[in-house]
Amino acid sequence: MDMRFEDRTEAGERLAAVLTQFRERPGTVVLGLARGGIPVAAAAAKALYLPLGAVLVRKLGIPGHEETAYGALAWARGRTVRLLNKPLLDRVLEHGVREELLHQVEQRERAELLRRVDLYPQSDPEISGKTVLLIDDGLATGATMRAAVEAVREGGAKAVVAAAPVGSIEAEASVERVCDAVLCLHLPGKFRAVGSFYRHFEQLTDEDAISFLKQ
Repeated sequence: MDMRFEDRTEAGERLAAVLTQFRERPGTVVLGLARGGIPVAAAAAKALYLPLGAVLVRKLGIPGHEETAYGALAWARGRTVRLLNKPLLDRVLEHGVREELLHQVEQRERAELLRRVDLYPQSDPEISGKTVLLIDDGLATGATMRAAVEAVREGGAKAVVAAAPVGSIEAEASVERVCDAVLCLHLPGKFRAVGSFYRHFEQLTDEDAISFLKQ
């Protein structure tokens, strides 16, 4: 079945419809992965009557194939959490990508992550002892979601549930290994780019994401 979402807001509403066990549940918070996951999380949080926050994440993309992540960074409790897909990284190096280029990617993404720390409200919320619903607009490799899971674990989350409107089978399986539960509304056998499952999938600016967090 070809499932497409109108936009990130509609996708969040559809996620909320299958997360009703968390509706108004005490000690539960919704965190969107910045930037693309924030509108999805905002719609879900609104429908579930839960507080909303954000997790700052940055994908480490392979030079020349930036959509494919060999790792990810996330901000947690005043420091950067780094997660690598070691088997993929080894293959990338074997295919001749220089370590110097990978180092440049990481330096650039670290700088961008730090730039957003002071910019985004609710980017390091108090989650100790809470159930955290981590929401993104899609799981392609799962790298950024796994980094986000590690970040909220460091923050003392009691339980972590990852949710996305669409994901690859491989990404869903990899995320499932590191959190308490995973929910993907659509797991296509042949996964394309996350944006191909949305009718409207505009690039978000910092201002767009921040406005969702402030609503």
